[in-house]
Amino acid sequence: MADTQFGPDGWTPGRLGSLAGKTYLITGANAGAGFQASRILLSKGAKVVMLNRSTGKSIAAIDELKEEFGAAADVSFVRMDLAELASVREAAAQVLRTVPQVDALICNAAIAQVPKQKLTKDGFESQLGTNHYGHFLLCGMLFGRIEDSKGRIVVVASLGYKMGIRTIQFDDMNWDKNYRANSAYSQSKLAQMMFAFELQDRVKAADKNVEVYVCHPGSSATSLIKTSGSLASRTLFGLMSLSPLVQSAEKGAYPEVMCATENGLEQRALYGPTGRMEWVGPVGKGTLEPYACDKSVLARLWLRSENETGFSWCL
Repeated sequence: MADTQFGPDGWTPGRLGSLAGKTYLITGANAGAGFQASRILLSKGAKVVMLNRSTGKSIAAIDELKEEFGAAADVSFVRMDLAELASVREAAAQVLRTVPQVDALICNAAIAQVPKQKLTKDGFESQLGTNHYGHFLLCGMLFGRIEDSKGRIVVVASLGYKMGIRTIQFDDMNWDKNYRANSAYSQSKLAQMMFAFELQDRVKAADKNVEVYVCHPGSSATSLIKTSGSLASRTLFGLMSLSPLVQSAEKGAYPEVMCATENGLEQRALYGPTGRMEWVGPVGKGTLEPYACDKSVLARLWLRSENETGFSWCL
């Protein structure tokens, strides 16, 4: 659907002014859209803290960014594995010790289309555990710092939330009985969106000064499928990447940077490309399916997530 809020070309980094004095945390920032978001933010003078699993890839990414923007570029990383709640707790504690201001936490990292059922160290289906539970805990532990900074939480979802059963399978969240890669991935991304929308409601009710936004990168040429998908998924996406239905990772980063910086956005919305099938094209407000905001499911998922992660939010 067309969104003319930002003109025919949609939102672009050309709208950004100086971001000097701003600090952005980005999960999964050493490759793909997260890396490109880091580039855009650093180019405007911001400080970027990456939260990544791989130390080697993070060092390489920082070296590349410093080569582009100079040795004084304020970019660093904290090691964190979203698939392990203990690692998330350690990383959050380190951030609280070393990062006094958080203008936005961008929940960008994800795994997708894991071909066979895998469980995390904590016993969760791997996509749900990594994409949802890890970020749920991270946001909860850092919420106070974000509020003190009058900051934002940006949840990077996916149009894949429409590929599955369009609700949460509460009686079998690990998909022990009927595991399918796309359905399990879809549920993990829907869970992320539902977490964000429930958080919006709770923030409003508690009169807290935090904005929460949901976006997606569209169909972008990132390493997501190559990292965790099956051979068939990787082959199919490789062929798609040669078509106009896939855009660059840099353009895939536009929605998350927009949600981290732009004023006047709606919170109960899904931002991303607005062109063909909303996979590519100008960035703006896209289509949000009503079931993603089903209040009864939102509230039930929140309580389940607190129980599974052992973390109770204080709002």
